[in-house]
Amino acid sequence: MEEFVVYILYSEKFDKTYTGFTSNLVERFKSHNELGNKRLQLTLDLGV
Repeated sequence: MEEFVVYILYSEKFDKTYTGFTSNLVERFKSHNELGNKRLQLTLDLGV
């Protein structure tokens, strides 16, 4: 049976929490970080 990890991320910038689950915690954190960087770049590109 595959094991899963439940995690909670907190953003100080937005004062928000995100709860998720995954079977590969390291890859999931990488994914969150890459998505965050893409959002930041899009924001900068759009001048928002």
